[in-house]
Amino acid sequence: MATFREWLDKTSETWRPPTAADTAGPFRYLFWLTRSQSRRVALGAFLGTVWMVGLTVPPWVLSRAVDEGLAQHNPGALIKWALVLLVVSVLIALLAIARHRTMTKIRMDASFRSIRATVWHTSRLGSSLARRVNAGEIVTVGITDVNIVAMALTVTGPGVGAVVAYAVVAVILFAISPLLAAVVLAGVPLLVVAVGPFLRRIERTGGDYRVHQGRLTTRLVDVLAGLKVLNGLGGKSFVADRYGEQSQLLVSRGYRVAGPASWVGALSTGLPALFLAAVVWLSARMAATGAISIGDVVAVYGYVAVLVVPVSNFIEGGGDIARARVAGQRIIDVLNLPVTEGTGTAPLPRGCGPLADPESGVIVRPGLLTALVAAKPVEANAVIERLGNDPGALWADVPVGEVARKDLRQRLLVADNDAELFAGTVRDVIAGRLEPDDDRIRHALKVAVAEDIVEALPDGLDSSIAAGGSDLSGGQRQRIRLARAVYAVPDVLLAVDPTSAVDANTEAAMIDRIREARRDTTTVITTTSPLVLDRADEVIVLVDGKLSSVGTHADLLHSDAFYRDLVSRAQDGR
Repeated sequence: MATFREWLDKTSETWRPPTAADTAGPFRYLFWLTRSQSRRVALGAFLGTVWMVGLTVPPWVLSRAVDEGLAQHNPGALIKWALVLLVVSVLIALLAIARHRTMTKIRMDASFRSIRATVWHTSRLGSSLARRVNAGEIVTVGITDVNIVAMALTVTGPGVGAVVAYAVVAVILFAISPLLAAVVLAGVPLLVVAVGPFLRRIERTGGDYRVHQGRLTTRLVDVLAGLKVLNGLGGKSFVADRYGEQSQLLVSRGYRVAGPASWVGALSTGLPALFLAAVVWLSARMAATGAISIGDVVAVYGYVAVLVVPVSNFIEGGGDIARARVAGQRIIDVLNLPVTEGTGTAPLPRGCGPLADPESGVIVRPGLLTALVAAKPVEANAVIERLGNDPGALWADVPVGEVARKDLRQRLLVADNDAELFAGTVRDVIAGRLEPDDDRIRHALKVAVAEDIVEALPDGLDSSIAAGGSDLSGGQRQRIRLARAVYAVPDVLLAVDPTSAVDANTEAAMIDRIREARRDTTTVITTTSPLVLDRADEVIVLVDGKLSSVGTHADLLHSDAFYRDLVSRAQDGR
């Protein structure tokens, strides 16, 4: 984690998110990752080329030692070429270290850029993310896909070096024997082509495997989140059996991917070895007829042995790219999710509204506690979602899509019961992205009627809360979320049924305290609770998602039969 932070500090001023053109396809995305660190990639390609070409020097040195030292019985020449071989070997080792360090940095940079791009875009999607892509998909993208894509950037170093080294060896062999050069030039491409069908199969089976992997990860996230409930209901065994069945299906799909992948791995080692044996046999036959010298046979063996490295890199690089194509597509699928929020730069009007949702006809007057009620909660929630995220929503007659998003997020807050509770102390959880102030935190807890939660904890504000609030009850989590929203002191607070998980006495206290604490600011609450509706300054009634009537709770009970029936049913349900 410290490494990521160091990288983040160094690149915070130069990092730019990918454009629409950069996410048009997996290869375009790979090119963006390469272009973003072009100097380092160029250095990696240079070091990879020098290293691989340098591997051709030892065979030539050995051939000189054989022809000038052993064959001529010249100890001086033998010692000289042995020392040259030692120096060359050390230099090659140093180049290998520098190349490996550079390629590691390239992979890490690509991985961190992908993570940052994903986090950047998911933060722009805001609360709409959960409805458009499941948690397992995001987890799999962040853990698996970014690493697979980063690994594919290895071809920018050893891959380039492999091409150059292949050409250099072909030229050298041509100087020794045109026949050997022709065999090398014709044989190596055939080896690479032989692996092509396996690479295409990796792409096909890898895509299917990756989809089911994301679904299974989502199921795991859901199971872990509801483990306490499952224990209470006695359903843990059933869910575990279902998860086991799905895991076995994923394993079977994994075998379909592993089959061609293992063939690629085997062929990347086996085919170059067979090729080496064939060329050495041919060169030995030529030496027996006197067409080439014994030193040339040693050199040819060394040159062809060197070719094992670039040929293996060709094959392995092809496998990496095939896998990266699948993983890259999953990343850009997330990055291409459309952002419904505006990206304007105009200043947000002063004051607390009014807010208007043109689609439903709802107008929220500033400075009031407004209750939004509908027979179907999803209709009221949709209005809250549009008021908080839709570029077409109006703030004092100004479309929020035209205002600066950062300004909007500071002054308008959407609080729902699915909002994430991250692990940390009570102080950090309530403060959120803001600086913690103990007095303000205690005030926010009081407004949310959550003082008893902190009082029951051993270390007060320093007590830890588990991820997702899994160590809290549903009502406690709801009050902690509300306290966090109150602490932010937004001009406009849009709360989705913030009292649904508490008893009537607590609910009454919460609404009274919210109303008092947020006097002169705008607060909108979705609810069907008669207790909350009675304390609201204004009640807005929705029918089929559209504005039906507006008034106080008492007035609507007398004038609106639909509202009266809705409240009656809600009261009976309690």
